[in-house]
Amino acid sequence: MQWTTHDVTNQVPDLHDYNLYATDLVLVAGIQGEQTLWHATDLLRYGTELGTQQILHLGQLANQHAPELQTHDRCGNRIDVVNFHPSWHQLLAMQRRENLHAMPWAQPRAGVHLARTAAYYLQAQVESGSLCPITMTFASIPLLQKEARLFATLRDKLFSREHDSRDLPLKQKYSMLIGMGMTEKQGGSDVRSNTTVARAIGHGGRGDEYLLTGHKWFFSAPMCDAHMVLARTDAGLSCFFVPRWRPDGGKNAISIQRLKDKLGNRSNASSEVEFHDAYGVMVGEEGRGIPTIMEMANHTRLDCVIGSTGLMRHALVQAIHHARYRRAFGHPLVEHALMRNVLSDLALESEAATLLMLQLARAVDTSQESPSDLRARAWRRIVTPAAKFWICKRALEFTGECMEVWGGNGYVETGAMARMYREAPVNSIWEGSGNVMCLDVLRAIAKEEEGFELLLNELQVTASAHPALRDSINALRQDLAHSAEQQEILARRITQRLVLIIQSCLMLEYAPAASAEIFFSSRSDAACGRVFGTLGGTHISEAVQRAILARAWPI
Repeated sequence: MQWTTHDVTNQVPDLHDYNLYATDLVLVAGIQGEQTLWHATDLLRYGTELGTQQILHLGQLANQHAPELQTHDRCGNRIDVVNFHPSWHQLLAMQRRENLHAMPWAQPRAGVHLARTAAYYLQAQVESGSLCPITMTFASIPLLQKEARLFATLRDKLFSREHDSRDLPLKQKYSMLIGMGMTEKQGGSDVRSNTTVARAIGHGGRGDEYLLTGHKWFFSAPMCDAHMVLARTDAGLSCFFVPRWRPDGGKNAISIQRLKDKLGNRSNASSEVEFHDAYGVMVGEEGRGIPTIMEMANHTRLDCVIGSTGLMRHALVQAIHHARYRRAFGHPLVEHALMRNVLSDLALESEAATLLMLQLARAVDTSQESPSDLRARAWRRIVTPAAKFWICKRALEFTGECMEVWGGNGYVETGAMARMYREAPVNSIWEGSGNVMCLDVLRAIAKEEEGFELLLNELQVTASAHPALRDSINALRQDLAHSAEQQEILARRITQRLVLIIQSCLMLEYAPAASAEIFFSSRSDAACGRVFGTLGGTHISEAVQRAILARAWPI
């Protein structure tokens, strides 16, 4: 028996059927330049598709139905297969169709990294786990291109824009995905402590075949058709291309021990594996495995920045949407001054992250078109790890604050916020946690002294009319004047200061004047701290708050 006890009111409708691209004014403005206008029509089409209820639901399904490991078939044969929900393969097929796995390498042209960045950022607002194999495949291609003989056998499958989910030898497939296997139980980020060994089948050396014995503690996306793996030879750590199937058609000797039971990123399988004389081909110079695979890692770091920026954007849109519908104390939440302060602060943070993401992508385009451009190299080498450190960390606080806007409704898994909050930490950890990034920033500054000075001079010009920003640049120079030991102690402070200076300058260049002023004054004001919603001063009027929110979410 059922009877009515109450009417359901004041619940916010699900947000769907909107264009992720057209409603993002910061992104649209960033793509309007001559070099990337060629991709605007595709982004408009893709933004419409990604915003549909059907596609947004795929992200929910892929995380509700986690991948499952099947180690043996019914007869007892070892098969090491991970089964995914169909939604996972649909998401991968979309990314493959849009060429997110290979666009700059398969279709090189002016602005291509910026074009891919924009599309990847839109995809990141739908589902995060399925980005992982796409990113690793993307990052592996420039590495493999240097191995002419091997790449000739892989090129068509890597550049294919079809997703092939079949678990078959490479010769029988029309496309492939590539993963990574770097860390081991005893080392984590300290890959120099790796114990996996590689034994040459023939003479050995670059491009030759080896047998690998050992383990990997994190083996990302184990159903990929191959993985880039570090293993030790007599010359030291080397990099290897290790396929899931051997060239003779047999299953490679890679045993999946178990899948990680992760906090978030649940749609994507992360595994522990053991190698029992697993077949592999050496990539790069023997004994130079770390520099070789770091080239791949540098590409994945930018994708971490893009992924976290996309996560922040989606959380922001959900929070503003909720605040415009939900009523409290007689008014919509967005009509309360303190809530507008919180949302305005979040909107500024999201815009600054997006501008930095776009600028990094432009720098990658410039550095590839003009390898001798010291400024672009400084952006790519110094600012990328700094941005990964800061934006990925801010995403944790950001998604938590957006979830709080939803209140208790945000804390349950039936809504979008809980998944975003669980997803937020992964990019801060993957491919180098915070300390690793900050130490890398210091190393890059020391190595790219001339380019870094060009970058600082450029920032100084932008900051010339803003005393607080000039003071921040001077403070950064003072921190960098300390001894190497003291710099390491200050590494996080140096990195944070550098990113906030850059974001402030980008806001001055591209954002409305009032927004830029509020951003850099609040980020240099100790009274604001790290809590969103503490904007103050004469600049943050009700009219300015409303203008910031209208720019952030114009629907």
